Amino acid sequence: MKTYSQKPAEVTRSWHIIDAKGRVLGQVATEIASKIIGKHKPTFTPHVDGGDYVVVINAAQVEVSGNKVQDKMYYSYSGFPGGLRVQNFAELLAKYPERIIEAAVYNMLPKNKLRTDRMKRLKVYTGAEHPHQGQITVA
Repeated sequence: MKTYSQKPAEVTRSWHIIDAKGRVLGQVATEIASKIIGKHKPTFTPHVDGGDYVVVINAAQVEVSGNKVQDKMYYSYSGFPGGLRVQNFAELLAKYPERIIEAAVYNMLPKNKLRTDRMKRLKVYTGAEHPHQGQITVA
């Protein structure tokens, strides 16, 4: 008996839809990261990008616990002196709610060469409408 190792040519990808409405940010991001990496599949191989596509809807209605609405900060730095911009969760949720989920999932993925390709398979939408209905099959 040998250990199975998946080859890149053997990867089959499916589409998953996740509704973030009323759910806690960390729990949603954990579920998304697991599906993007492919850990839910019996053919999981760490060095092969065998994950699935994930469509997240209702990103504007994600929740956090405690005082994180005001205390959780998001930083962006332009590289220039004085170029540090800071926004809290509430400000970012009002202006760019999809960036909150993208940042949480990005930081949960392994820090390696596969991370950018895995992030390309994440599609986040603020409302319930999305253009990927044709790819998603109900099993």
